[in-house]
Amino acid sequence: MTFRDLLAYKKSFNLAMKIFEITKQFPSDEKYSLTDQIRRSSRSVSANIGEAYRKRKYPKHFISKLTDCDSENTETQVWLDFALSCKYINRQLYDELKLQSEEVGKLLFYMIENPNKFNS
Repeated sequence: MTFRDLLAYKKSFNLAMKIFEITKQFPSDEKYSLTDQIRRSSRSVSANIGEAYRKRKYPKHFISKLTDCDSENTETQVWLDFALSCKYINRQLYDELKLQSEEVGKLLFYMIENPNKFNS
């Protein structure tokens, strides 16, 4: 098993790719602000899951990286709030992306609460 087999990784990667595609339609004046920020935070979730998995033999390090994932996931939700308020995405798309992000958050929480299940 690798980090790519983890459901949290798969779902977070999928979400980051959806956000990447959607943000292609954001205004060009947002390129170095909202577009860049939401892409970075959403991608960081998957990247940190990969790093956490490599540290799984050390539960405190594993949990620390997973809490970084959770923080990045929450940051992504904030950027989604801005995208909705700026009318770059509609409510239906916002709700879909938010739900996917919340699912990732639940998976991360499970991993944080059960580090020994990922130690083998």
